[in-house]
Amino acid sequence: MPRRHPKRLDVEAMPFVNPNAAGLDIGSEEFWACVPEGRDTQPVRPFGTFTPDLYALAGWLTACQIETVAMESTGVYWIPIYEILEARGFKVHLVNAHHLKHVPGRKSDVKDCQWIQHPHTCGLLSGSFRPEADMCALRAYLRHRATLLEHRAAHIQHMQKALQQMNVQLTQVLTDISGVTGLAIIRAIVAGERDPVQLARFRDRRCASSTEDIAKALTGHYQPEHVFALRQALALHDAYTEQVRECDAEIERRFQAIMPVWPDELPPLDRANKHRTRNKNAPPYAARGMLYQLTGVDLVAIPGLNASTVQTILSEIGLDLRKWPHAKAFCSWLGLAPRHEISGGKILRRSTLKTHNRAGQAFRLAAHAVSRSQNSLGAFYRRMRARLGPKSAIVATAHKIARIVYHLCAMCALINDTDQRSERLTEGASL
Repeated sequence: MPRRHPKRLDVEAMPFVNPNAAGLDIGSEEFWACVPEGRDTQPVRPFGTFTPDLYALAGWLTACQIETVAMESTGVYWIPIYEILEARGFKVHLVNAHHLKHVPGRKSDVKDCQWIQHPHTCGLLSGSFRPEADMCALRAYLRHRATLLEHRAAHIQHMQKALQQMNVQLTQVLTDISGVTGLAIIRAIVAGERDPVQLARFRDRRCASSTEDIAKALTGHYQPEHVFALRQALALHDAYTEQVRECDAEIERRFQAIMPVWPDELPPLDRANKHRTRNKNAPPYAARGMLYQLTGVDLVAIPGLNASTVQTILSEIGLDLRKWPHAKAFCSWLGLAPRHEISGGKILRRSTLKTHNRAGQAFRLAAHAVSRSQNSLGAFYRRMRARLGPKSAIVATAHKIARIVYHLCAMCALINDTDQRSERLTEGASL
């Protein structure tokens, strides 16, 4: 029997799902835009990256009767034009570059924007996820806060290096030199104190090491150049601490400005199911209560999650989890679901997709936190570790925690919609 050859796909004959679509290729110095033929005498145009040029681009797209725009970009060059077009009422899609780069024959930005416009017209491109505007602003603050903490941690290491060069073995008697005892001793050293007995008196009563051990560790060989390096590292540490404090105040104001998903009065929080330990990088405001009011469910009560982790997760995924049709799609977007590569009926690889999803990383941190916990999630992690190893066990436990978060948030949103629908029906019946 002769082998049948499949028919060649006629690209030009494909139906237009988005007839009023435009394509943008964004760079650091210029944008290239493409609109359908017949909308303008020059359907492919370059634009600059200055703000007046972006407004001119938005006006040109409006004059060409464009309704939806697909764009491809690297870095953060797409953010200003995305926000301007979204404010003008366009439906904007930020397309993953991996979905477009394997098409041969395109070697210029002009052809890039034309190609982006054509698949988007046919409805073949899906936009990247972006939460609501309020959550995007909160996400920017939280990402900036994480960057500040990373920079501050580097200066803590600089202080440790300066102490080691002076043979001040403070790290052997203190778990954290940036704690109450460590910072008090470092400030005294910078101020000029060298007597180890006097320095050991700055010991906090909660410190596990004795005063004698601390005094022995503080007997060092103080040199001016190393004390100078310690002084500058301490000043930079204090500067970043002040910046983090200002950022926390702005984050608290942002939390208070966001409209909660659950408007009704909620029962009080049950704080008995969490340890009273406090992380030094935890937010100083009542983050757990604010998150509870926003979502209608106490996500911090889930084992492995704390207030910092939950606010990071919510800022990345938003408050409406119904944008994902089910928990499987949600976990796949997080990079926590196995990605099966099948050929000839055989599974070649089943590893998770490599991604830099910050919410997925937060769930992995939560899985690591429950690894030694005496609860169901901790027992699940230990079973998976015995079968698959520690790395796969972390992913499996993070996947389970993500499913719990998805179902809780989706359930609260469903209950809230049902209550609002019943209230509207009651008001309509009374009228």
